[in-house]
Amino acid sequence: MEETQKIEQSILKKYKKEIWNRMIGGIKDYQLILPGDRIAVCISGGKDSMLLAKCLQMLQRHTEIPFELEFLSMDPGYNEYNRQLIAQNAEKLGIPLTIFSSRIFEIVSHSGGNPCYLCARMRRGHLYAKAKELGCNKIALAHHFDDVIETTMMSMLYGAEIRTMMPKLPSTNFPGMEIIRPLYLVRERDVLAWKRYNSLEFVRCGCPLSENAPVCTEKENNGSKRAMVKELIARLRKDNPQVDINIFRSMHNVNLDTVLGYRQGGQIHSFLDHYGQSAGDISIEDDTAQE
Repeated sequence: MEETQKIEQSILKKYKKEIWNRMIGGIKDYQLILPGDRIAVCISGGKDSMLLAKCLQMLQRHTEIPFELEFLSMDPGYNEYNRQLIAQNAEKLGIPLTIFSSRIFEIVSHSGGNPCYLCARMRRGHLYAKAKELGCNKIALAHHFDDVIETTMMSMLYGAEIRTMMPKLPSTNFPGMEIIRPLYLVRERDVLAWKRYNSLEFVRCGCPLSENAPVCTEKENNGSKRAMVKELIARLRKDNPQVDINIFRSMHNVNLDTVLGYRQGGQIHSFLDHYGQSAGDISIEDDTAQE
């Protein structure tokens, strides 16, 4: 109990500005939690999901908005060490965690093809089904600010489209279910600082196909595209400390007058559709001035 209180105080005092206020700001800005919501908090066992669970539990105690929480962790086939570590951390943080098992790792290891893609789809499906079974209308995921800007950059560099990770969106396969991301404005560096301050250890992904060590390290770079983009943004930030904020803000400030095309509601639109019909069309002189 004493350790749990220390962890809570670190969120409300030492990291109030960096974590607590930013989480509250994101929830308010994007209207993530409404009265009567029943939210399934999905806990993988990593630092982000454990922090999210603790913050939402504390918010439930401090807010006047009535909402309910279910803390879920799916064991897709973790080794015994990782499963115990998840349970121990939940107890340390004072989180009443429900752990349920599946055979996802076993199935994926014999599937061939892209095991990571299949694993992600299966894990999400199991969690959504469990949340629906418990009467939840929302699922809280622990993606943070850095995940958002990295996803934005990856979509441009590798997906040939401009898209971002939304703070909330409806589930396509589970009608009536909505995904929310309460840590949307929280930076990863602050999550790591909170973790170190409280001397906490968390599991990695736990995948038997890629796991080399049982405990999460703070400097993971497995050569993935996301790791490459993370490194690119870090290099750009050395020249311009605001570069990550600018990437984030650009997704709030898309100028449709200066894009060649876009998709909306499954329909493809081109700038030629309305070319010459608006007084605000960019002239050759205006376009040159932007270079």
